Amino acid sequence: MNRSHLFLLSFIIFSLWSCNNNDDLNAGVETSATAHLYATSHNGQVRRYDINDAVVTNYAVNSSDIEGFYFSPEDDAFSIVSRSSNQIESYTNISELGAGGTKDPELGLIGTSEFESPRDLAVNGQFFVVSDDTDLDGDEATPEGRLFIYVKTETGFVLRNVLITKFKVWGLEFVGSDLYAAVDETNKIAMYRNFIETHTSNRIITADKIVGFQGLIRSHGLDFDKGTMVLSDIGEAESATDGALHIIQDFESKFSNATNGGFIGIDEQLRISGANTQLGNPVNLVYDKAYNVIFVAEALNNGGRILAFNDATSISGNIAPDLKYDLAGASSVFYFTR
Repeated sequence: MNRSHLFLLSFIIFSLWSCNNNDDLNAGVETSATAHLYATSHNGQVRRYDINDAVVTNYAVNSSDIEGFYFSPEDDAFSIVSRSSNQIESYTNISELGAGGTKDPELGLIGTSEFESPRDLAVNGQFFVVSDDTDLDGDEATPEGRLFIYVKTETGFVLRNVLITKFKVWGLEFVGSDLYAAVDETNKIAMYRNFIETHTSNRIITADKIVGFQGLIRSHGLDFDKGTMVLSDIGEAESATDGALHIIQDFESKFSNATNGGFIGIDEQLRISGANTQLGNPVNLVYDKAYNVIFVAEALNNGGRILAFNDATSISGNIAPDLKYDLAGASSVFYFTR
């Protein structure tokens, strides 16, 4: 049995456990030594789903509203972007807490309270970048956003500089040294080359390239792994049924070949959408190439869910998720495996 089949079987088992809460359904199937799916919510929840043994762990954190998450195995710590305190918070010694039930992780590093409406977190080495969609001038006709660049030190997260974007910004993703950002309320993705090294002072910045994606209505989440980019489309914000996922293989080549201000055609993408998908407002996602699966934080359908779709680069259309787990106000996901 290959890795993808093992993963699919493990996910079916985990999905059954989600409905029946029966640990015996695990049957000893493993995807890898560690397979942890982290999820956050606008209710201040941080959860970890262990794919291997179907154990769910809750972490009691200081924040009552979270959007943005990162786990560092080197530090044995996770960092969240708190919308209630408007700061980055890092919690340490996660493995020592064990699994299952509710844990009380130790608050380690924090940043100063700077942003107003944070939406995502992208990490590149010691640099932590937070997107903020605050309308700075109060004029909807002139959208803007901000990117806060923090440096992680031994004592906390130090704000290096703040950049103002010429559009309302949402999701973020590093591909090497380049930063990609979702242009909210459009079907576009912006790219900033050599982001950390190029933009070192407080100023208004212009994207090096902006490309649209045919068939996409309103971009929010994005994640890249080993050549494939996955984008989420929330459609109309009030609709719980019109969300979608766009999968673009050989992404860097296709983005490079597209003209600035142009688009990538629907025939160059796979698209998952329709009533069976249970996608309404997929606000955040993560893609794992090794198991070819997309995990989604779905914010609106049924009040909030965590969904997963297997065989991500070979399927398209109105398909049902392979995993469905209720999480009210779901806001972000992060997958860690080794």
